[in-house]
Amino acid sequence: MRTTRRTAPALIAVSVLALAACGDDDGGSSGGGEAAADYPTDDINLYVPYAAGGPTDLAARTIASCMEEEFGQTVVVENREGASGSIGMQAMLAEDPDGYTLSLIAVPASATNPLQGEDVGYTNDDYVPIAAVTEIPSVLAVGADADYADAEAFFQAAQDDPGGINVGVPGTTTSQAMELTRMAEEYDTELTLVPFSGNAEMTAALLGGNVDAVFINSSQDVLSNIEAGDFVPLAVSTPEPVDYIDAPPLAEVGFPELTNSVSVFGLAAPAETPEEVVGTLEDTVSTCLEKPETVEQLGEQYVPDEFIGTDAFQERIDEIVEVYGPILQD
Repeated sequence: MRTTRRTAPALIAVSVLALAACGDDDGGSSGGGEAAADYPTDDINLYVPYAAGGPTDLAARTIASCMEEEFGQTVVVENREGASGSIGMQAMLAEDPDGYTLSLIAVPASATNPLQGEDVGYTNDDYVPIAAVTEIPSVLAVGADADYADAEAFFQAAQDDPGGINVGVPGTTTSQAMELTRMAEEYDTELTLVPFSGNAEMTAALLGGNVDAVFINSSQDVLSNIEAGDFVPLAVSTPEPVDYIDAPPLAEVGFPELTNSVSVFGLAAPAETPEEVVGTLEDTVSTCLEKPETVEQLGEQYVPDEFIGTDAFQERIDEIVEVYGPILQD
């Protein structure tokens, strides 16, 4: 059973007292604590920083539907795609930090955007992660007619001919690209990275013979290609094997540190959102992820076995910043 993190009563008390104190300083607007305790009393807006139809959008709309049932309030989902997810984040941060405007974030992308040396309109201190909804690992796959029988043969060929194998990745600063960059720098195994905009382009490139392999999110479309025999999985990005992909982890075939290319989709709020509101949202996501109908819609294989609440989600972001920051800032 998944473990649920609930906000400690002492922390709630401190939060409420702090809110009351702030209200006194503002000349009597002391209703903030009561508003947090009654949350939610109105519609909630949930921004999706990517286009409709993808895994981020699916996660957002599924969890929004469950939240509506739990809260008895409408959750309005709005796609604000663009700038690698930064547009949606900016839209959320432009609103009041009261819990009525949220965003679905995709980590590592949301965490790496501010590290790229460009002004994306936010930093990783400007938002608070609430809870993960789905977790999708990456898979290294080749086509059905590839010359590589397994991961060992593939990586041996890469070592014998540095840069001679082309691998499609979903963008130059994604976790897939970062992990393969680390593979070259830390393990002397160099692959030539070919960036694409997403799974559809990468799939067409592999099936058309334009790349030798892809390192791709193992979303349902990719699993379908594996099941059909069009993709042959060689390795997965998780620390441990997954039961729905017949391939070993990279960590077991010579790359023990390459375990970060796992996309986590979850809710976030502006950093100053009251802690009691964050706790309410966190508990509600946990409740939703225990519902069979929600799990079925998300895909059982993608729902974390152990609930990833605020603290664990923040730890994941901190790890991504620590590992990928030096690479992106070079």
